[in-house]
Amino acid sequence: MIYTWHALVGYWGGVLPRSKVMRKYNPRLEFPMPSRSNVSHVICDTLVNVGKYGVGLIDPSKILSFYDDLHSYLASCGVDGVKVDVQNIVEMLGSGYGGRVEFSRQYQQALEESVDKNFKANNLISCMSLNTEYIYSSKVGAVARVSEDFMPNEPTFQTLHVAAVAFNSLLLGEIVVPDWDQFYSDHYTAYFHGAARALGGCSIYVSDRPGKHDFEVIKKLVLPDGSILRARKAGRPTRDCLFSDPVIDGKSLLKIWNVNNLTGIIGIFNCQRAGKWPPTPGAQYESPQGSADVLLSSRVSPSDVDSLEEIADEHWNGDCALYSFGSGSLSKMPRKGSFEVSLGTLKCEIYTVSPIRVFGDNIQFAPLGLVDMFNSGGAIKSLDCKKDSSGLMMAKIQVRGCGRFGAYSHRKPRSCAVDKKEKQFIYDAKEGLLTFKLDGDCNYKEIQIVY
Repeated sequence: MIYTWHALVGYWGGVLPRSKVMRKYNPRLEFPMPSRSNVSHVICDTLVNVGKYGVGLIDPSKILSFYDDLHSYLASCGVDGVKVDVQNIVEMLGSGYGGRVEFSRQYQQALEESVDKNFKANNLISCMSLNTEYIYSSKVGAVARVSEDFMPNEPTFQTLHVAAVAFNSLLLGEIVVPDWDQFYSDHYTAYFHGAARALGGCSIYVSDRPGKHDFEVIKKLVLPDGSILRARKAGRPTRDCLFSDPVIDGKSLLKIWNVNNLTGIIGIFNCQRAGKWPPTPGAQYESPQGSADVLLSSRVSPSDVDSLEEIADEHWNGDCALYSFGSGSLSKMPRKGSFEVSLGTLKCEIYTVSPIRVFGDNIQFAPLGLVDMFNSGGAIKSLDCKKDSSGLMMAKIQVRGCGRFGAYSHRKPRSCAVDKKEKQFIYDAKEGLLTFKLDGDCNYKEIQIVY
């Protein structure tokens, strides 16, 4: 799909008031009036410039006509949707137009009406829209950025970004589908950012320069057909992280959780010693001497996933299979069990948590999904454990994608088949890890594991 960027007011500085083409929209040069709180922290240089030179602002009574003209033209060129940026500028421009609340409402309603009219679906991404006016005025737009920009050249913003999107999703994840922003796959923080996006329940997109890609990172997020294994909810901090500061307290790690159809996912990130929030004008942050070698530790538990009961079966006894993406190790653990994880700055680890099903003659089984993907369990659609026509017990799983499929099995199965074709498998009796390869396209496949 192709999206085109534009600002809520047209471009960063609006439109050109003296343009003959723009004249029918009654544009006027207006100067934003930021509040003290607006300027108390670091703001985008572009907003500084529009404060200095003004914004070519379209009359709110004409804004629907402007959007309709713009979007109908884009649609005629094959564009599928728009990413509309700089939405918070309107909170500084309401004077003379009925105040910022009414002014914002008119712009938002016109934008959503035009998108609905001109594009085939609700293909709108809102950006720089964390202001209260957007939250109350937007009625149709489903996707919105929940953070500051990903800034590849700003070393102190890398960990801030991941912490901010997770905490902001606590609120905004109940209102919109959070957008955790693009990142560079060819960047020293690519693995860190990619792992976070896998937990976000968000779209995944990179803004790499042509020819500058790290496909080893991309392949952990995106299937060969371009689709992703998106988690069901908005990624959020775990309960024990809510009142700690994973960026500047020097001791806390950040844990983020989410769920899929049959598995949970926990990510743990060291966001310390690489930035400072809130970023204030002129503030400089320098990492403490030797900080790169300092490890921080935290406990990780299956209970960090807040909604495990939703995805477990009704007879679940609380036992889980935990698969570590980084080490490739598998362990069995009760729901309230825990273990310690230690990480250096800008390091992370992801754990797939799968409630163990017990069926038949005490067969213990838990699907993990595509274990070479960050969110492995996102590949699993359904699981049915039952006796087959010959009297043997079978776990039947529907899975999307291709690659290495993994599951926990406390005993070695008789056979494994994919779409009724027998597959060779590898079984590690010590950990209970069962793996085999899914070939072919990324459509749904039926796996049968027979005991």
